[in-house]
Amino acid sequence: MSNAERNKNAIKRFVECINNNDKALAEELIASDAEFTTPVSEKPLYGGAGYLSVVDLMRKSFSDIRWEIVDMAAENDKVAVYWTCSGTHDGKFMNFEPTGKKFSFSVMNFYYFNAEGKIINDVAAEGLFGLFRELNLMEVQV
Repeated sequence: MSNAERNKNAIKRFVECINNNDKALAEELIASDAEFTTPVSEKPLYGGAGYLSVVDLMRKSFSDIRWEIVDMAAENDKVAVYWTCSGTHDGKFMNFEPTGKKFSFSVMNFYYFNAEGKIINDVAAEGLFGLFRELNLMEVQV
């Protein structure tokens, strides 16, 4: 099996990890020294626990949040994933009170892997989050 195929298989397991907030699986799939930058934290987050802290943040605002792979492409040590994220706004989010509204949106991420097949970085396409952050319209901290 090629590294690209191995890494795609890891991403398929990663979906289970984030949808179930599975800390043991996060530690298995994500390198402990992996550094993640995210629009919701000024400081980098590290390892599986750091990554899942963002998932925890999302679950506080959207208790039924789910991610589904729409498409995926892999080459060597990286996998590009086109996701659909859906849920219900049933908790406070960025100082916005719960609306009870359901949502679904798309997002694109690039995952990078080390030689052992563990995720070492996740680069998300920020879109409007980047604009909101630059204009100081978004203040969410993990």
